[in-house]
Formats: sequence, C-alpha cells, structure tokens
Amino acid sequence: MSAAIRLLKPISYYVEKYGSPDWAFNKLFLLMEKQHNRGQDGAGIGCIKLNTPLGEPYIFRARDTSASAITNIFSTQQKHLRKMRDEGIIRGLDAESYKRHFNFGGEVLMGHLLYGASGTQYDEGSCHPYMRRTNWTTRTLMLQGDMGITNLPELHQKLISRGQHPVFGTDIQTLLEEVGYYLDEAHTDIYRNLRDKNVDGREIPDIISAELDLYDIIAKASKDWDGGYSLMGAVGNGDFFCLRDPHGIRHCHYILTDEYLAVASERVPLMSVMEVEESDVKELPAGNMIVVKYDGQVTVKEYTKPGKFAPCCFEDVYTSRGNDPVIYRERKALGSNLTEKVVASLDGNFSKAAITFIPNTAEVSYYGLLEGLRAYRRNKVTEAMIKAYKDGTMSEELINELILRRWPRAEKIAHKDIKLRTFISEESSRKQLAAMVYDLTYGAVGNDEVLVAIDDSIVRGTTLKMSLLRLLARTNARKIVIASSAPQVRYPDCYGIDMSEMGKFIAFQAAITLLKKRGMYTHIIDVYEECRRQLTLPPEQRSNPVKKIYEPFTDDEITAEVSRMVTPDNSPCTIQVIYQSLDGLHDAIEGACGDWYFSGDYPTPGGFTTVNKAFINWFESRDKREYQL
Repeated sequence: MSAAIRLLKPISYYVEKYGSPDWAFNKLFLLMEKQHNRGQDGAGIGCIKLNTPLGEPYIFRARDTSASAITNIFSTQQKHLRKMRDEGIIRGLDAESYKRHFNFGGEVLMGHLLYGASGTQYDEGSCHPYMRRTNWTTRTLMLQGDMGITNLPELHQKLISRGQHPVFGTDIQTLLEEVGYYLDEAHTDIYRNLRDKNVDGREIPDIISAELDLYDIIAKASKDWDGGYSLMGAVGNGDFFCLRDPHGIRHCHYILTDEYLAVASERVPLMSVMEVEESDVKELPAGNMIVVKYDGQVTVKEYTKPGKFAPCCFEDVYTSRGNDPVIYRERKALGSNLTEKVVASLDGNFSKAAITFIPNTAEVSYYGLLEGLRAYRRNKVTEAMIKAYKDGTMSEELINELILRRWPRAEKIAHKDIKLRTFISEESSRKQLAAMVYDLTYGAVGNDEVLVAIDDSIVRGTTLKMSLLRLLARTNARKIVIASSAPQVRYPDCYGIDMSEMGKFIAFQAAITLLKKRGMYTHIIDVYEECRRQLTLPPEQRSNPVKKIYEPFTDDEITAEVSRMVTPDNSPCTIQVIYQSLDGLHDAIEGACGDWYFSGDYPTPGGFTTVNKAFINWFESRDKREYQL
C-alpha cells in the first residue's frame, strides 16, 4: 500500500493556515496507518526538498521491518524533531529552519507498507521506497509502488543486453533501474545540447528541470512491463509522478487542490485523512499518469494506450478496508447473492439456524447475507399470511409462528483473539498460528441447529480443516455450513495478491481428485503437455489450457468434493461448503471486474504465461512461484 503528498505551496503557507509545518508529515503518517489493513513486513518513507542550497542534502529515506514499523519510523522522526526544537535548532514554528534541519520537512513525501506474502522474512533493504542517488538532482530518483510484474527475467535480460549490471532482487529494483536508464538518456541529451550551445553551467539544472518529459520517460521505460502496478516516484529536483498500469489492475486514487496533491492506493483513507467528500477523490484512469513538475504545474494524461479495464476484484472482496462506500455496497451484495444457496442448505428451517461470520473481513458480507435471508423470509411470510387470510385460517398462533419465531438468528460465534497473520505466515507454523487466532462463544448454538458461517474466500482450505471447522464444531451444531462470498479460486494470481502456487488451491485439489477417481489421469497429462506447448508460443498468443481441468465437472460437483476434503477427521457433524457463483460476483461488483483467479481469463500475456508455468510446476512437483526468477 502506497501514499504520497506533494505540496503545492511553500511550507510557510501550511504554518499560517494549519498552525504547523508538520502538516504534510502528519498527514502521511495517517494515510499509511489508515491503509494498514493487515500484518506488514515493513514500511518506509521518503522525502525530497525543493530548491535546497547547493551542498546541502535534499533527499531522505527511513525504513523499518519491526512489527510496528510505521509507528517506529514516525515516532523516531518526531523524537528528532522535538530534540531539535528543544535545542533551538528549529525555531518553534519557523518554516525555514524546519525545512532546513528536519529530514522529512520537504515538499515531496512518500510512504509505503510492504506486505510480504511469500512467508519470506524481509529485511530493511526490501522496503520501499527505493532510491538512486547521483550528484544531479535531475538524475536522482525515488520509486515505490504496489505491483506484480510477470516478466522480470525478460526485463533483466533487457538491462544486461545494454551492458548494465542489474541487481537480481525485487521487481521495484528492476523498474527503478529501467526508469533510471531512460531518465539518464533524457538528461544526457538535454545536457549535451545545452553544453554545445555554451549555456552557463549554473543555469543548466533549471533548464533540464523544465525540459524533462516524464511522460516520455515512463512511456519508454514501461514499454515491456507486463503486470499490475501503481507506481509513485519523484526526481530529485521535485518532479513527482504517479502512474497506473494499462489495465488498471492495481487501484490508485488521488485528491488535487490548489494546496496539495495526495495519492493513495485506497479511496477512504484519502477521504478520512484529508477530510474531503467522496466526490473530491478521483480514480487515476488506467494507462494514465499524474505529474507535478518542480514548479507546481500539474497534468494528468495517458503515458501508454489503455487496454481492457480489469481492476483486481479481490481487493474489493478481501484486501481493502470495507468502509469504502463502493466496496461496502459490493460486499453486502456478495453476501446477499448467497441467499438461495444458504436457504437450500437449511432446508428452509430458519428457526433452527444461526448465522455468523469468520474471519472479521467477512463481516460486511455477513450483513448482506442477513438482509438477503430476511428479505427471503419476509416474502415467504407474506405469501403464507395472504394464503391464510384467503383460506380463513389466520390465527394468533399462526402469526406468532410466522413472524416471531422464524427469523434468521444472528450470532457472534468466533472472536479474533490476537493479531496473527495466518494468511501470509510461514507454512511450517501456519497450523499452530491458525489454531490460536480465534476463540469461541460457547452455548450460542443448539445441538439441533445449523450454523452458517460466511467467509470472504476459501483459497487453500487448510485453515478451515485444521482450525476453524474444529473450533466451530465445538458449538455442537448438527451441521456447519461455510459460505464463501467469493467464487472458487482456481487459478494463480501474479499481479499482487499472494495466490500463486496452484497445487495449494483447494478447488484445484478437488478437481484433480475427481479426475483421478473417474480414471481420467490421462486428461491431466494432456493438460500438462498443452501447457508445455503454450510456452513455445509467443507470449501474446498464449491461452489457458488449465481450464480443461475443471471442464468435466459442474461447480456443484467440485464444491461437494471441497466439502469432503475440508471436513476434519472424526468430525462430529456434517460439513457443507457453499461458493459464490461467478455470475453472483459480477452482479455484486460495480463496474469492471478483474476475475482471473476465478475465471482463468487474464488481462495480460504474462498472466497466461503464469498459469501455464504454475501447472507445469505443480505437475513436476516443483515448489516455486511461477513468476519468480
């Protein structure tokens, strides 16, 4: 998750209006905290000061990988700030001494939260923003972003073919080097032209700043990028830019006023922190970039041709906070769209059912499901009462039975006890962690009742089987229904969400099990051979043969097998899993819906390359993320 603030006025303006030179620094902290939705492996902030006197530092960075990385970073800087004020180095609210002596007292502020999804322990060097220092402000570069790049090996070979020596590390490092290369090219061309015209060297930096075309630089640098990304960057002279990938896979929002530009991955943090209305927050269009030049001029336009709009819907379903007005409506609709399937699982007996949610991220969908169930029940009651009225059988007993006793009952069954990261923790300790995350409300469900628990998604199924279902079984319900507000996760993601190793998907495991049960192992081999053939084709011609794994079965058949697979050994009750349909997902999501992990329809060639490699790795028993180096 990323955030940035580019001030469009001198620091003294914010002292006069808001009573503090720390206004932007404090806002950046809040933007980062408001996007701190789950466990993090680290965080980092960066700053660039405009018009710094020659010989004085102008670019700064702080990073941290502790459990409280954001708090540690900002509290450390605040301590430095208080000390300098106590010692008189910074004179009260004086903007000039604040900017000169406080490292993060500049006009460009950037912050990033790193969410490691692979289970690897990240060090400080892995935290954004990444930075490249030179003795030219117009060649110095800082970059951060939310991304998943599918073709890193090819991009590295491109760097090597130029004679460069790239660092084979993270995707952000690769993009930094690529942007840096074209920044250097543009800078050198301008410099040599000015030098050949005998322009005074002291005037050259300002002329280069004016002539640098970030749209052209990014267009050239991003020409071969394949993936989903939202990048924020700044040149040492104060030029700031933010861009979104051509398909709009990763989300990006901004506010532009005459005082500042504020950018964040999510919309609501901008609304809350900057205290604006929803209409004030704009979504950066796919393939577009917003640029603030060193002198404060702002433009928003395309840096590349946009493709089919495919914003990642898993951010709506799971990763983003549910208080976004659009996401809130979507998640409620996802829950409501499960109504018919949940009713069927209850055999229509609402009086013997309790509805709950697990984990906490499923809470909004839970409210939607309750509304859907109550609307369904209300219609049934209306029909029964009309019939009783017409038949002359209306009675007080009937009214009590229809209205007072048979509404769906909502219960809080599972309580999240401590903040442990079960979704992205190390595989070896996942079971132990998952077993301790939740505690139970005892005595809330009868042994003759059905307990329905809505979940936001079921990816692996391991947490369900090894922890949650064992926990929920202790309610002594006669049946447990797990209702996933998302469809079956069938294919890997390579654009940012950690759903990469195909063999760990419970829906995939179920389909493979069914193929083997029906003596169709040759079908698996045929798909493997086709995946290998796909990789011999040019990337833009590749498709997804893994879809054939699921073709012999209905969704209900795969779901039934999932139910069997996640049922714990010696389970005291029946377990049934319910999934959202793909149509139900599309009905709930407002606007375009990037759904490749459910449908297998990827927006970029790299996605199809990923799914083919993922299946090959699974078939050959190689434990590797298919888009890794």
